[in-house]
Amino acid sequence: MKFNDLPRTQCIIQDMTQTGSFTKVLATASLSMTLGLVGCSNNATNSSTDSEQTATANNTATNNEGSNSIELLNVSYDVARDFYKDYNPMFIEQYQAEHPDTTITVKQSHGGSSKQALSVANGLQADVVTMNQGSDIELLEKKGLVANSWSEDFPDHAVPFTSTIVFLVRKDNPKNIQGWDDLTQDGLEIVMANPKVTGNGRYAFLGAYGYGLHKFNDDEAQAKGFVKDLLKNVKVYENGGRAATTTFVQRGIGDVLITFENESNLAATKFGQGKVDIVYPDYSIKSESPVAVVKTVTDKKGTGEAAKAYLDYLWSEPAQQLAADLYLRPSVPSVLEANSDKLPPVETFRPNDVFGSWDEIMSTYFSDGGVFDELATQPPQ
Repeated sequence: MKFNDLPRTQCIIQDMTQTGSFTKVLATASLSMTLGLVGCSNNATNSSTDSEQTATANNTATNNEGSNSIELLNVSYDVARDFYKDYNPMFIEQYQAEHPDTTITVKQSHGGSSKQALSVANGLQADVVTMNQGSDIELLEKKGLVANSWSEDFPDHAVPFTSTIVFLVRKDNPKNIQGWDDLTQDGLEIVMANPKVTGNGRYAFLGAYGYGLHKFNDDEAQAKGFVKDLLKNVKVYENGGRAATTTFVQRGIGDVLITFENESNLAATKFGQGKVDIVYPDYSIKSESPVAVVKTVTDKKGTGEAAKAYLDYLWSEPAQQLAADLYLRPSVPSVLEANSDKLPPVETFRPNDVFGSWDEIMSTYFSDGGVFDELATQPPQ
């Protein structure tokens, strides 16, 4: 089935996507897991453009005269579009049940996490940001857009769910890839996101580097040699995690895609079903998806209460289960445990525990002339 053949629903989300080629895929497919919570119908609905749509619950499709109206913009990373397309109607339904005289609309923007953070820093009027690495929110904190207390304003250091890096391979794993070591074999072609501009790519690179340190007992020289051998096999560096998945699954390029667990599972169970398999390495990196209110925007718009409610609801049981349904690892332990069948235990490490603060990571590994540039014999174009 091609993506354009999938049915549309009346729960439509504005998706101002920066990575274009993979816009409508998984939201519609994954909605089937949560329709009971969302209350959307499957009647076809067309928007004015593919990249600009609006999310409202069915009972708020039009504003009543005299009612309060709130519009939120969630600026997020590209792979998260699938979660938020389902989450937004759930939140709207809950919020309006508690605020019956209010009409609330949620718009969203998706792209590479760091590009998105820069867009907000340069004036994009986000009410909330939902990123895939702490440095992107720290940037906005330094700009004075996000409160210094952002990581303490929500549970779990403002991380509602996590993921990890796994490998997506061709059906029946013809290259017999079992772990990180197998990614250095001669003739292998790897697809991954560009670590210079995307969180997905950075986690992939740091996952490989962290494994090298783990394997060689923290010997930096041997770890660098391992990563250099792996990067020699990279066929394509894409500008986002979703674009990398498109290249691997739709375009058929490469033998293995290094990407997030949730992205791999959605590919294996939905649009790439029967064509790909997932390989879990024994040791991998934990990726955290922090969230924050952009206080300068919400203060100006008067949307602070709604923006906080939007992020608070991420820790509700329905939202946590939605995360698990989309193969994100819930931060609420009881929900994670209840979904252990689809989210198997993996030994992971936090990048900050191995590589330092995100400021240190970005400066050491991903700045011009940094470790990634040193080791990438075929750097991204």
